[in-house]
Amino acid sequence: MLIPLITATGWTLARTPEPLLNALSGLLGAIMSVTPRDRLVRDNLELCFPERPASWRARMARQSHRCLMETTLLALASPYLSAERMRRMATVSPALAGLLTDHQSRPRPLVMTDGHFAYWESLTWLGLLSPVPVPESGVIYRPLKSPAMDAYLRLTRERFGLRMLSRRTGLNAARAILGRNGIITLMFDQNAGNTGTLTTLFGRICASTELPGLFLQKEGAELNALYPLRTGFWRMEFHSEPVPNDGTMAGATVALNRWFERTLSSNERLCATWLWSHDRWKILCAHHNSLNLNLSRSFIPQELAYRGWSQLPRNKRYFVRLPNWLGDVVMLLPLLRAMRAGRPDVEFTLIGKAAFAPLIAAAGVADRYEPLPARGLGYFRHFLKFRKNPPAAYYIFTHSLRGDLEARLTGSPQRFGIVRTGHRRPLLTHAHRLPANFDQAANHQFAQWEAFLRTFGLTEPVDKSPLPASAPSQAAKPSAIGLIAGSENTPAKRWPIQHWRALIEARPDQVFKLFGTARDREITDQVAAGFAPERVQNLAGATDLNAYLLELRSCALIVTNDTGGMHLANALGCPVIALFGPTNPVRTGPIFAAPTKLLQPPGCPAQGGGDLNELAPATVVAALDQLTATSAVSR
Repeated sequence: MLIPLITATGWTLARTPEPLLNALSGLLGAIMSVTPRDRLVRDNLELCFPERPASWRARMARQSHRCLMETTLLALASPYLSAERMRRMATVSPALAGLLTDHQSRPRPLVMTDGHFAYWESLTWLGLLSPVPVPESGVIYRPLKSPAMDAYLRLTRERFGLRMLSRRTGLNAARAILGRNGIITLMFDQNAGNTGTLTTLFGRICASTELPGLFLQKEGAELNALYPLRTGFWRMEFHSEPVPNDGTMAGATVALNRWFERTLSSNERLCATWLWSHDRWKILCAHHNSLNLNLSRSFIPQELAYRGWSQLPRNKRYFVRLPNWLGDVVMLLPLLRAMRAGRPDVEFTLIGKAAFAPLIAAAGVADRYEPLPARGLGYFRHFLKFRKNPPAAYYIFTHSLRGDLEARLTGSPQRFGIVRTGHRRPLLTHAHRLPANFDQAANHQFAQWEAFLRTFGLTEPVDKSPLPASAPSQAAKPSAIGLIAGSENTPAKRWPIQHWRALIEARPDQVFKLFGTARDREITDQVAAGFAPERVQNLAGATDLNAYLLELRSCALIVTNDTGGMHLANALGCPVIALFGPTNPVRTGPIFAAPTKLLQPPGCPAQGGGDLNELAPATVVAALDQLTATSAVSR
């Protein structure tokens, strides 16, 4: 039924007055302007031309919609247009006529690449319009799934001597035509999926067709860009331009993308007729590979060399919602490093508490940091501002409806998160679901996050080495011992004050520094009471995060409760003695590759549940002596 319907529609369109078809194209284009596809067109134009006025991009979008409708109507009608009418509709430019005439006197293999410019299917008329007989020619096309429709396509497009060669089975035939000094025409696409090769277009990763380069490299063919330039409704002039290249697959592919960039940037008539509604950058946005560039083939190294780039521009945008606790943010840092390494083309914006900004800057894991707004009526309105240019993906490391709603309000089309058994997160688009028998107590939080990211394409190895210092230190070797005696969220996680004092008394010649927040000051005041201030320095509540980082680095060793400061010291490479009682070191223990000693009360299960009152000071002193001997001296 479909072929008779297409035949009837095409026959009717071929006999419909052109002014009426022109009006119909305008109407259909206007309708397209209010569909979701219009958003893609405008986004693509903004990606490529951010410096142009919004009014210019809007005009290009409207014209692109209209030209797409004109092209669709012409594709349906063209099998029923007479040769005489086609000659009135289309002409050949002097440059293309000169190329065909020169080829007649100097035969050689030619590869002609087409692009998605208006009336692209009319290029099959070339045999009719050429001023000289066209040599043996073929066009590579993607066959249709329906055999009947595919046969109809071949029949209607081969009217003027151009052979239709299936991309699946016709590549050898195409090479044979080139071997006989013929012409092969093919669509050069930047959304070739898994059959394409990684390159860039307007600085953004895409998967480009590599066949032109293959034919050049294997057959020594000459490369030209072939395109119809729209001159009016169903009126066009065929043009051809040589595309200089080095004759390699990589060189030809990169050269073609650069030709498109130059042409679309400099020729407004062609820019307005390009198929902007085609998502040429969607490869590597799909959820299964959104965190890697591991397509089977890549010309990225050659692309960097040809373009003189030291690295890929980071111009695709991903957002990452950080956890709300300092310790969790610290544990996430190695995975954030891996995410950035896996997608060197992505600009990562991290969203979290304003207090975490210095840590993120020191870790170098973000291109931008977006502090959470103050709670209140305008909190969620803050996230709506991103809807004009939403991130391509949003990774959420919280487990609250609030975090999911934040992501949804940005308009991000892909929102990733972890779903625990028995919980629902309806605002996510892609979920890593924990198995029903998953025992969270027996698995580290870090391993759970890593499995989440690997589900969605992370392939980079995870580097757990400590964060580098911002500059080489010229100071003396660290000698003070840092003590983190507080713990804001759980009093049971605190080693008793008298035990901290006993530890200080056991090392009478040692300088100690007490760390913590302003809320911990009551505890640290009691720990420091009676000791000389120059020997026990009470810094709780007296440092912001930047100063806290510097002070931790100044310590030879840190003794700490299970708290965010423990993870921070571990991330900085400080030797750490971590005191665990009721909490579970299997799930939340330090993860960075730095000297670490975990202590639990006698008889405490490995997964926690003990009483820190029972962890004797003598045990901690012995561990301090051991770790000092093996680690602090080497620092």
